[in-house]
Amino acid sequence: MKKIIFLFAALFGLASCAQENTAFSKKALKEKLVTPEGKSVTFKEIIKKHKGKVTVIEIWASWCGDCVGAMPKVKEMQKNNPNVDYVFISMDKSLEKWQAGITKHSVTGDNYWVNDAQGMKGSFGKSINLDWIPRYIILDKAGNIVTYRAIETEFEQINNTLKTLE
Repeated sequence: MKKIIFLFAALFGLASCAQENTAFSKKALKEKLVTPEGKSVTFKEIIKKHKGKVTVIEIWASWCGDCVGAMPKVKEMQKNNPNVDYVFISMDKSLEKWQAGITKHSVTGDNYWVNDAQGMKGSFGKSINLDWIPRYIILDKAGNIVTYRAIETEFEQINNTLKTLE
């Protein structure tokens, strides 16, 4: 009996750890990003701007081969889900490279840049547990996190999630 209780407790503990975040941390919400116009804006302001709409956040960089390779799938997702808002947060190393990447890859949606020399390992990256790009986060209309960590190989899952939220 003790073994069964121990097994149940261990499984419950693992399941709790595996659950995705449903809200961003206070630290993440306070992080500042840069708009294409060079203005500073908090992550909280970005989330608030899109409240009322299903939103896909992609964290990417123009130097990232996986990110660039996923762009056709992103464009297809945008075409198939026109009522969804798209937010692109770049981990590029310079403002110029970020702006050139937006133009080169025709990135349409709201674009922001993380101005942090440490890139993915910097303050914003740590605040959202960024360990891989491209990374996709899906928010429901209330601004709650529905999917916290999806990568470029999970477009079927991302598209299925979007269908349930519209």
